[in-house]
Amino acid sequence: MKTDASELRDRTRAFLSEHPPATTDRTAFLRARFDAGLAWVHYPEGLGGLGAPRSLQAVVDTELEEAGAPDNDPRRIGIGLGMAAPTVLRYGTEEQKARFLRPLWTGDEVWCQLFSEPGAGSDLAALGTRAVPDGDDWIVDGQKVWTSSAHVARWGILIARTDPDLPKHRGISYFICDMTDPGVEVRPLRQITGEAEFNEVFLTGVRIPDTHRLGEIGEGWRVAQTTLMNERVSIGGARVPREGGMIGPVARVWRERPELRTHDLHQRLLTLWVEAEVARLAGERLRQQLVAGAPGPEGSGMKLAFARLNQEISGLEVELLGEDGLLYSDWTLRRPDLVDFTGRDAGYRYLRSKGNSIEGGTSEVLLNIIAERVLGLPPEPRTDKDVAWKDLAR
Repeated sequence: MKTDASELRDRTRAFLSEHPPATTDRTAFLRARFDAGLAWVHYPEGLGGLGAPRSLQAVVDTELEEAGAPDNDPRRIGIGLGMAAPTVLRYGTEEQKARFLRPLWTGDEVWCQLFSEPGAGSDLAALGTRAVPDGDDWIVDGQKVWTSSAHVARWGILIARTDPDLPKHRGISYFICDMTDPGVEVRPLRQITGEAEFNEVFLTGVRIPDTHRLGEIGEGWRVAQTTLMNERVSIGGARVPREGGMIGPVARVWRERPELRTHDLHQRLLTLWVEAEVARLAGERLRQQLVAGAPGPEGSGMKLAFARLNQEISGLEVELLGEDGLLYSDWTLRRPDLVDFTGRDAGYRYLRSKGNSIEGGTSEVLLNIIAERVLGLPPEPRTDKDVAWKDLAR
């Protein structure tokens, strides 16, 4: 349907009059918002959207925010929103879209990502988790690792090897795994922060119906690229205000505690502040490009910059605070639902940012993507790309 900003603003206000945020149950409000097409306006009608331009989402969000409407706690369900939903929308059947997108967006069902393995991280296509057909089902055995939110997830997006006789990129299929099914075991992985926000997942004889496969058999790597490209945009290209993210706490300390200032720290802070602002504005440009289509390799550049900046800024913050910067008051084994960089000690931010250059694709992999797919440089030699997976050295 044709929708402009004025019409969408009127539609949102009419929705608010029918569902006053102050008197409407939060869950009921979110479900009604989805059904009204105001969840993600660029999605099709009936799937939380109106088929409107993606840029008009800001019109809806502004009206709802000013009215004090509840949001869907996007950080808690970031994997579902940023990775699973675009993949389901692009490759899912109509039945899959109708079943999964609504509870995903409202937060009734949390998602996780079952991609990386102990022997297949940066070289993800070398994965060894097997999915063997059994009638109308698939029997899955293997191990996944670094799985954020697996301990609270209902569903997992899973890639598994369905044909070991094909080269590694061509023998993979993509599934939706019910994390509550028999044979799914989630174990916490304790991080340098003391927390266990991610996990290792063991899959033993897990039965997945073929109706939970996304894309064609053997086309899982192509489907996974949609997930990975969206993941990098969601990690590195999130919308933040000026001095949002990691630079905010450092700038605040600088203004509030003049006794900590030195000329050297001042110059480094200025440089990082400018780079953070450049990254923020580049993220705005990237989101504008998304209006025209699916994310491309440019998202890898944003994620690369995000990781480097977070690590340098958190290091500067620790240096600026001196002895206080070494304090980390809450080093305990917890299993949080989400990561909160800004509401914690500087010591936590310093430790947690070390993972930014690994999660969502290592910085080394992203550099290769940028070199080959953005700059057009010659690719690295890949001698194994035409070798059957079963014949690869492991």
